[in-house]
This record gives sequence, structure tokens and C-alpha cells, in this order.
Amino acid sequence: MQSESSIRQKASPQLMFLLAASCGLIVANLYYAQPLVGPISASIGIPADASGLIVTLTQIGYVMGLLFLVPLSDLLENRKLIGAVLIVAVLGLIAIFLSNTPQIFLLSAFLIGIGSVAVQILVPYAASIADENERGRVVGNTMSGLLLGIMLARPVASMIASFWGWREVFLISAIICVALMFLLTILLPKRAPSSSMRYRDILKSLWTLFKTYSVLRRRSLYHAFLFCSFSLFWTVAPLWLAQHFHQSQKAIALFALVGVCGAIAAPIAGRLADKGWSRKLTGMAFITACAAFAITYLFQNNPSVSLGLFYVAAILLDVAVSGNLVLGQQAIYSLGNEIRGRVNGVFMAVFFVGGAIGSAVGGWTFAHGSWATASLIGLCMPFLAFLYYLTDRGARC
Repeated sequence: MQSESSIRQKASPQLMFLLAASCGLIVANLYYAQPLVGPISASIGIPADASGLIVTLTQIGYVMGLLFLVPLSDLLENRKLIGAVLIVAVLGLIAIFLSNTPQIFLLSAFLIGIGSVAVQILVPYAASIADENERGRVVGNTMSGLLLGIMLARPVASMIASFWGWREVFLISAIICVALMFLLTILLPKRAPSSSMRYRDILKSLWTLFKTYSVLRRRSLYHAFLFCSFSLFWTVAPLWLAQHFHQSQKAIALFALVGVCGAIAAPIAGRLADKGWSRKLTGMAFITACAAFAITYLFQNNPSVSLGLFYVAAILLDVAVSGNLVLGQQAIYSLGNEIRGRVNGVFMAVFFVGGAIGSAVGGWTFAHGSWATASLIGLCMPFLAFLYYLTDRGARC
């Protein structure tokens, strides 16, 4: 059985790069469908007001994996667990490539969500190989890879779809995930947790952890509100750009590429969190997200500036979400090595529920109320998070 200190001795820049790149390539599976909601719906016959389910089912699968698979990282050898979970993602990706009905597509999307939780075994793994005084930096750098994957997934998917078709996006990802499965299994040092708990006890402990640690509760709910608005924006914005501004799939790809700028907030937030800035930066994240939706709502009837402000909003929202995510993870990872996998699973599950709600509500509100209604709902989410944030009197949250 391998101790945390012996794993740290094997950490290297090359290993950290592999972890960051793997996180990005795996998590991208959750977001490929977002800019393709229109083409996919038309191709396999999903009604407009149910189009949000294309993204929602993937996020629900992700939540299930977070609750039932990620806690196993505190029980089983991590390297083998990551490989096994990636097999599920590969099966889902291949099934989507072959799908021709809404039912098969949505079931496959659910499987992709489950398999993509491998990334949430890798992130705590990265935290485990870091020294205590560098954990924020290491998590921030790893999350930069993850966030680049999230933000590049949308433009890459749009660009591939514009040349070959939406199905090829998922086929290419399946090939990449197979390669990652072998690389990670071979190159990662073993990490065998020392916990003697049974799987049933670990699952029961999830609710106990959520009740016991106020840092975990607050950070989970903070990001649930933010991620709800984030998912709503990136589900609805491509539809609005195509309908209102008559943007092509390539133009939507360029719009999505702008969001990549938000990834720069992750390593910066990690370093500032190490210096004790977490609380102030959290409040700033909520205000920034509110501003992103406000500018698109207030100027939506001014065509000369409205499109440009959508680009600004995408950057602001991605900065807020990526920065707050790293702040949250830095805070919850300080709760202890022995529960890191479980607290990460709880944290991610709670905020991905928010994301699933945002995707579903976004598709429905756009079908019935266009961008005006969707943007107001998007603005309300970080505003509610900010009100909750004001009730905190503790420096750690």
C-alpha cells in the first residue's frame, strides 16, 4: 500500500501535464453537445422545448457517477478505477455515434456522463501528490487543463461538425479516451487508499460529510448556483446566435473559443487562495457572473452592440465560474486526505445538479420566452448565491 508521501516523490512536471491534459480531454465529453443542440435535435427528432435534455442527461449521468463511483477512490486503487470508469465513457461515445433515435441518444449521453467522472478521480489524485503549501497551485494548474477542456470542447465540436458532422465529434473522442485509458493505467503511480471502510458505509458517509462540514455545504451550493447559470448560458447562447444573429456553425465555434480566455482565472485563483484571498474572490465571482447576464439583457435590442456584448459576457461568465471552482476545491481539499475523494464527489454532485437544472430550464425558457427570459433566470442564479454568501461570517468559506 502506497503512502501519500511516497507518491509525492514520484510527482514531476511531466506527470502534472499528463493529469491536466487528461482532465481536459475527458471532461470535454460533457460539453461537446452544447453547441450542437440544434443539429442533433433536427437529426434525431428531439422537440425544441425538450432540446435541453441533450445536455441534461449527460449531467445527470455525471451526478450519478459522482455519488456512486467517485467515492470508490477512497477505497480502491485509483489507477485501475480510472481505467474501468473510462470504459463506460467509451461505450457511451460509440453508442452516440451509432444512435438514430432520441431514446438511444439520451441513454448514450447518460453513459458518457457516468464515464466522464474519471476526471473527478484524477483531480483529487493531483491534490494528493502535492505538498500542503502548494496544493492551491497544483489544483489550479490541473484545473486549468480541465477548464480548457470545458471551454475548448464547444468550439472544437462546432468546428468538427461544420466539416464532417456532429457524429464524428463523438467518434474522435472515443478514440482519444481509449488512448488515455492505456496511458493513465501505465504511467500513473499507484495510489491505494488506506481506508478500511466498506462501500456501503462510504455511501452513507456522503450525507454525513455534507451535514458536518459547513465549508463543503457552502462551497457546493455556491457553485451549484453559478453552474446553473453557466449551463443555461452555453445551452441557450448558440441557439440565440443562430436564430437572432444568423450565425453559422463556424461562427458559433469562434464565439465559443472566446470563452477559453476564462481558463486563465483558474491558476490565478489557486495562487491567491494560497495567500488567503478566497472569501473576497468568491464575492467577486458572483458579481462578475451577474454582470455577464445583465449586459446581454439590457442591450439585447441594440444590434450594433448586442453581439459584441455576448462575447464579453462569455468571457466574464467563464472567468467567474472557473475561478470560483478552484476556490471551492482548494477549500474542500483542506478537509483531509482520507475523505478527499468523497468530499470532491459530494461537491461536484451538488453543483452538477445545478448544471442539469440550468440546461433543462434553458432549453425550455428559450423555446417559450427567447433570450430575454433565459437571461433573467441566468442573472438570478449568481445573485441568489451572493445573498447566501453574505450570510457567511467565517473566513474559511
